Order: sequence, then structure tokens, then C-alpha cells
Amino acid sequence: MRLWWHDPFRMFQTNLREIDAGLDVEKVLDYLEEFGANTWLLSVGGILSNYPTDLDFQTRNPHLAERPSGDLVGDAVKAAARRGIRVMGRMDFSKIDHRRAEAHPDWCFVGPQGARQVYNGLTSVCPSGDYYQVKLFEVLDEVLDRYPLDGFFCNWMSFNEVDYSRVYHGVCHCVSCHERYDGPLPDGRDSPGYEDWQLFSATVLADLTQRIRDHLAARRPEAPLVLGDQADIVFHEANNAVGRRLWHHRTSEAVSAAKTYRPTVPVLTNSVGFVDMPYRMASEDPHHFAQYLLQAIARGANPSTYIMGTPSDNPYACLQVAGELTRFHRDHQDVYRDLVPAAETLLVRPKEGSTPDFQGLYLSLLQRHVPFDVLPEKRLLDVDLRRYRVIVLPDLGVVELGEYDGGIVATGATEVERLPVRRLASYETEAATRGLHLQGWGACGRGLSRGRGRTGCRDGLAGAVQSAVRAAGEVSWAGAARASGGRQAWQHGAVPVDYRAFVPGGRAGCAPGPLCRRGDRDRRAVNGDGPAGADRDRARPVRGRDGRASAEQIGGYRPAVRSARPRRSGAATAAGRCAGSRSAAVR
Repeated sequence: MRLWWHDPFRMFQTNLREIDAGLDVEKVLDYLEEFGANTWLLSVGGILSNYPTDLDFQTRNPHLAERPSGDLVGDAVKAAARRGIRVMGRMDFSKIDHRRAEAHPDWCFVGPQGARQVYNGLTSVCPSGDYYQVKLFEVLDEVLDRYPLDGFFCNWMSFNEVDYSRVYHGVCHCVSCHERYDGPLPDGRDSPGYEDWQLFSATVLADLTQRIRDHLAARRPEAPLVLGDQADIVFHEANNAVGRRLWHHRTSEAVSAAKTYRPTVPVLTNSVGFVDMPYRMASEDPHHFAQYLLQAIARGANPSTYIMGTPSDNPYACLQVAGELTRFHRDHQDVYRDLVPAAETLLVRPKEGSTPDFQGLYLSLLQRHVPFDVLPEKRLLDVDLRRYRVIVLPDLGVVELGEYDGGIVATGATEVERLPVRRLASYETEAATRGLHLQGWGACGRGLSRGRGRTGCRDGLAGAVQSAVRAAGEVSWAGAARASGGRQAWQHGAVPVDYRAFVPGGRAGCAPGPLCRRGDRDRRAVNGDGPAGADRDRARPVRGRDGRASAEQIGGYRPAVRSARPRRSGAATAAGRCAGSRSAAVR
């Protein structure tokens, strides 16, 4: 049986305030239909129950008294079902009120100095304790006994090292953590044994995630769990934060990492309509918000828009563009069905996250029009690497790649066990860094990457990366089309520089990673990023397989067609092969 969430869908989340329990359900559903969404993520339970709970450890929203039925969830589910709109439950078990914290201290987060974590009057909870391990399932059962919800999302399911204001509180030292952890608990990030504790905490959360999945599957198989990268639907929140360095490709990177790890598992990109949690009634810039949805859709994720409160009293200026792009996805959802990654170049994201080396290589591949996937370093041995011709390793230290024998580009202190590495260049000093473009990595002197019809050198890191990619047999879009017997590679998810430009003849962007339809022999390259590369390729006249111009459009964008004829570098050793290996390195 094909489950509903394996088809493209569009979500709208209303993160309700306590005073919103009396909202007009029909009015919200009118808005969702006009917006283009077919799934409503509604605040159901946890910190506050928007239904008449009978559990003594849950709190009924007092504003439910404003409703004739006294039941917001029940009213919403019935009204949505009449319109064919699905309702998913937003649950938040991360905090409890003071009364229950006093009654159940063993449920609570306890800092290294013995203090609880209290945020806006609510006490944070630890996933090791019984509130998560036992009571969570009682709440799910009560909800499922009453309402045929179409899925659940658990907000902020974490060990609460950091609160909503990004204040660091350290490692939890509650009774349950002491009992579960083998050895003395570290205090924080700089303490001995912190990496072991990270593994412990990840294991606890993974086990809890699997138990919730199993519980829902037994109770209501149609109801998926939306959570981290091991749930039924992978959750990514596309958001901004005051004071955080802006990385324009964050959404594309996150979606690619999820799709590369589990290609057939749906991804939901929950795009935040406000600037930051402390400024949650201030709208995100519409053009910046458009990047969230465009990058998500282009990488094969399902779009979601997230607001505080209700649509009727919401001041967000970004909702107009959000609706335009959501309706775009609705109108062309067949284009995005069953897409899986098809790139032949892999960029590995370090354990530390988006480091400068990683971001530099990301931009190098993006700007050279090399389709690529992203994969977290910790998942390297969980993925079949043999489908990649080239793996790019940004300053990772010692790396284990199993039996992989394809091309490698490495930077910094990366060392690949069992593979000899030829150092092409060094930038350990300022003088060496400034002189990188003189080192002959491009066409000058080495024959590494002379472009057809070009003269001179391709300089710097980008040239080295593309040299290895070319030497491994992947050239621009050709790699995406090779498996289709030389057919054209369609760039059918091209992202315009401006969201208003998704019209025939608009600008199309370069693509960092292609997707292809499962079971479809024609590889279709999908752009995974937005404005950063959008003005580098103007849309080309669309040509059919007979070579004549065609009026066909895919997803409302004019496809950019690249020749599928493979081009290989004349130098077989351009990737730095040593002793029969296909490895290359840049240092």
C-alpha cells in the first residue's frame, strides 16, 4: 500500500498561542485552500492540550471554553476531512509546568551544578526520564483513541543543552541520565568524554524515535512521525537567527544531506515565517523566505510554511510569496513525485557542520555547475558510495571510505586510509595562499581542466575540484544524463534569481545536485539552490529529442538543456592518481 506522504504534499503550520484556542476552523481552512496547502500541522498536546484531555499530567487549554464543543482538535479534524485536508498533530513534550516539575523532579533536566532549566516559566524535560519514555505514549494513545490524525511532529525533542534563546546549559545530570550513562557524565562541550556523551544522547533519541514510529505504525499506519533523519518523514526547519552568520544555501544543504542518506524517504522543510524566536511577530524578508521554499522544492523536499498564531491576525509580509510558491508546487506536483538523488559527485559535510572549507567547496561546485550531493561525515559508512565517481573531503582528518575506489579531492588535513595521496598545492602560509592561482592547477602546464573554447587557467580550489570531477568522467550535466544512454539532462527545477521570475524565459540557475525519478531512465537534473547561482545561466530555448524548439515547460520553468555528450580531460592523471589509485588532494 502506498502511504499518502510518499506523494508530494504541502503543509501549513499554525503554532498556536494559548489565546488561539477559539479560532474559526472554517476560516483557517479557507486560507489553507487558497494558500495551496493540503496538510495542516495543528498544535494538539504536550505543554498545553487543545482538546479536553483526561490525563492528570496534561493541561487543558482554558480558552477551549470559548468553543461550543470545547474541543479545537475535534472541530479541526472533522472540518478538514470534509475538504480533503489532512491534519497532523504538533506535540511538544520538551517542557512541563512548575506544579508537575515539583511532583516529578525525575522528569526534569538537571544541569551540571544541579539547577533545573526554566524557560518562560516552564521547566525543561530530559528524554532519558519517564515523561518521554512512558508518558509520551499515553498522550499519543489518548489522542489516537479520539481523532484520526494523519501524523505527528514532536517539537524540540532534545537533551536541552541549549534553550530557545541559545543559552548553553551543559549536559543533563538528572537521575535517569546517571542511571543510563556508563561512566561519569561530562559537564559540557569542553569536558573529557563529551564525544562519548554525544553518542549516548544520539542513541537515546534514536531509540525513542524508533519506539514512537513502531507505536504509531501499530496504532495507525497512516500516521507518520515527522522528526529527525531517522523518522518516517525527515524534518528540517529553514530559519534565520539574529546574530547567526548567514549561509544562503543552508536549506539546500540540509535537504540534500537527508535525501542522500535515505533517498526514498520524504523530507519536509518547515520554513519559518518570522525572523527569530525572540522576534516571532516580525516577518522574514519575502525574498529570503522564498529561498527556503525554492531550495526545498528543487532538492525534492515538501514545502511547509510556519507561522505563530493564526492567519487572520498574522503580520508576516512573506506569506504572499509563500502562497505563490506553494501553489506552484501544487500545480506541478507530478514533476516532483518519486525523485531521488542522481549526482555522481559527493561533498561530505564535516562533523562540525558547515565549516569554511565545506562552504568554499560547496560554492566551488555550485559555481562550476557540477551536480553534487551532500552527506554528513557520520553517515559515510551508511551509504553505498560506489555510485559516486568523485568524493570531495573538506579538511576532515582521518577518513574511512570502506571499499570506495573512485576519485577523491581532499583539502586541509584530510587523510584517507589505504589510499596514496598526491599533494597538488599548499596554502599553509599567506604567500602560498595568495599564489594559488599561479600554481598551474588549471589548463596551464598540467592539462588538468582546459575548457573547450577557453584559454588560460582555472584557478584555485574550484579548478582542482572540477579537474578531479572531469578526470573521473563527470562533466557538468553530462554525468546526469550518461545513464540514460546519452539523452539530454533536463534542468527542470531551475530556480530564478527572483521568485517572481518563474515564467517562461525567466532566469534559470546552476544546479548543485540532480535528482531523477525512481525507475525512470531519463535523468532529470534539478537545481538545488536559489539566488546564489541564479544569474549564471540564462534559460535556453527548449529543444525536443528531434532537436527542434519545443514549448514544453516542466514545473513552470523553462528547462535549460545541456549536451549529454561526455567530455573527458585529455590527461588521464588529472585527478592525481598515484600507484593505480584514483585519488586527488589539495592541501
